[in-house]
Amino acid sequence: MKSHALIAGLFLMSSLASAQTPPTPPDAEKKPHVVKAPFGAERQDEYYWLRDDSRKDAAMLGYLNAENAYADAVLAPTRPVQDKLYEEIVARIKQDDASVPYRDRGWWYYSRFETGKDYPVHARRKDAPGIDALSIQQANAAGDFAGEEVLLDVNQLAAGKDYYSVGDYEVTPDNAVLAYADDSNGRRQYTIRFRNLATGQAYPEAIAGVSANLVWADDNKTLFYVENDPETLLTVRVRKHVLGTDPKLDPVVYEEKDDSFYMGIDRTRDERYIVIGMSSTVSDELRYAPAADPREFKVLAPRARDVEYDADHFGGRWVIRTNDGKATNFKLVTAADGATSRKDWQDWIAHRDDVLVEGFELFDGFSAIAERSGGLERVRLLKPDGEEYIKADESAYSMGLDVNSETDTDWVRYSYTSMTTPATVYELNVKTGERRLLKRQPVLGGYDPANYVTERLWATARDGTKIPVSIVYRKGFEKNGKAALLQYAYGSYGMSMDPGFSVTTVSLLDRGMAYAIAHIRGGQEMGRRWYENGKLLHKKNTFTDFIDVTDFLVKEGYAAPDRVAAHGGSAGGLLMGAIANMAPDKYRVILSQVPFVDVVTTMLDPTIPLTTNEYDEWGNPEQKQFYDYIVTYSPYDNLQAKAYPAMFVGTGLWDSQVQYWEPAKYVARLRDLNTSNEPVIFRTNMEAGHGGKSGRFRRYREQAEMYAFMLERLGVE
Repeated sequence: MKSHALIAGLFLMSSLASAQTPPTPPDAEKKPHVVKAPFGAERQDEYYWLRDDSRKDAAMLGYLNAENAYADAVLAPTRPVQDKLYEEIVARIKQDDASVPYRDRGWWYYSRFETGKDYPVHARRKDAPGIDALSIQQANAAGDFAGEEVLLDVNQLAAGKDYYSVGDYEVTPDNAVLAYADDSNGRRQYTIRFRNLATGQAYPEAIAGVSANLVWADDNKTLFYVENDPETLLTVRVRKHVLGTDPKLDPVVYEEKDDSFYMGIDRTRDERYIVIGMSSTVSDELRYAPAADPREFKVLAPRARDVEYDADHFGGRWVIRTNDGKATNFKLVTAADGATSRKDWQDWIAHRDDVLVEGFELFDGFSAIAERSGGLERVRLLKPDGEEYIKADESAYSMGLDVNSETDTDWVRYSYTSMTTPATVYELNVKTGERRLLKRQPVLGGYDPANYVTERLWATARDGTKIPVSIVYRKGFEKNGKAALLQYAYGSYGMSMDPGFSVTTVSLLDRGMAYAIAHIRGGQEMGRRWYENGKLLHKKNTFTDFIDVTDFLVKEGYAAPDRVAAHGGSAGGLLMGAIANMAPDKYRVILSQVPFVDVVTTMLDPTIPLTTNEYDEWGNPEQKQFYDYIVTYSPYDNLQAKAYPAMFVGTGLWDSQVQYWEPAKYVARLRDLNTSNEPVIFRTNMEAGHGGKSGRFRRYREQAEMYAFMLERLGVE
């Protein structure tokens, strides 16, 4: 067998030599390897050798580079379309845009971009008479940065790096010291650094191997952070660091022994407490200590299986969102200071079968509740004189609470978007009803929402369940069964994929395509039961829902049966692998990003990041019941000798959530079994992790490449 380096060179030569001679895809070597389950089940995994935790194995890297070279050769003819798509997308972006400022401890905080640069500048301005969110936005838009204090210029920090990200930053309560956590390879193992904001001087200490979650104590010198396990990346310990001391001596505040739990830290709404939150798929536990003297952390309520809760403190009491007492869609309860048990909880907002409580925000004179009903988000305002709902402007939309940093106000900020309306931030006066537009995402290039139509549809699944679908297309679109369609979904972890605006989707709509989001089971769009009916031993509902939505859209004339593309990423990539096996003839092309496609092997290995925390999402295949079910849908295990559609599979070498070897093995086995002549592209980003390359423009290059491939396969001009 030729070396992968030689193959890569031959690919490049062949692409230059003759466009009529298609390049030959890489042929990964097979090496027998048996994966065993504790109860005796065995599976053959001939490409297991592609796994390398160090990311340094020469043979593995050679194979990935060969696949990249093959992708370059196959996609070379689409380069003009790639360039055109990229130019269109970037032309819609206001390059010197900025976020809506919010006020905190006497300063207005915001992030802004500079023209031509990839990374944000995080900054703040001192509060003063006449200064507000609108005036700062106007100054930023005019390029007037007088009085601005730059906290982090991420462009400078990222200079010379292939990947760079600031995951979190926090300023001390006295506004004097900045702590920030950065990642330089995409693996989400962060390093904490410190800076004196008065002098700009960096502190000498750095703390590596942590999550991007930072909280200061009231003494302005003690920082709490979460330490990761270097192998599994699980959040295992909370430590505290005192400025000017050796990080190696940082004491452990709390250590989590159960590896099915994640951990995070925060401050409460009233700033009184520092909290440590532990969360698994099916239970939670919160510990709290006074921010002024955080030496002892009390348990708010001990963890119990199937009891989930999160809490905030304000107005002298705890407000807790929980499913306790069979409150499937969650309810709100309260507890007094010093509470340490669920016995201390008192019902406040009752549970409803038709309304999912997703979150809340507490103010001095009112409360705002984030809810979901009928598959759509809404915000309920509880006031002394009654309650009301913030009104939506369209039939299919996304709405939620925005940054509300202040409690002593009559204004509540919320975000709003739809598949035609760019991301918008409003604030509403709960006393007068006045609504102010703080910002709408600028979309350049002549974009006009009036030229596009969005609909909310309902498809009937094979078991009779009604599946909500959000769809958008350009005016003039004919439902004559001839158009091309891109259908997207996720369908896992109870994550809802709500309809929102996308600057990249416009390029598809302007070419006559329709774009649909299938709100399938496994998400939480229709309430908590929607999630429960799409996980564990009900997981296949996720896949059949997606296929049934496709059939519905084709039947209703939104797409030609041979011009449907499917798109999903991560757990949505599992969805893509499953539908490719179950209904390959219904899709002309499948776009699969960082796909979770080898469910059995991954879930049998507790050393892989995320595995132990997700036994209650997928099931633990060490138990025969779950093994037998998972193995019937795991994409890698169900590849067969059949004609598969064209595919674009993408991954990142440093991905910490779905390891690169899953799609690598999947593509290698797919090539062995695929009987069609449709191309399979496997693109590995060698410098990135789960979210792709860093920088706002680089990711559009990647998306333009993927979309150009799709348009060519769908026959879209």
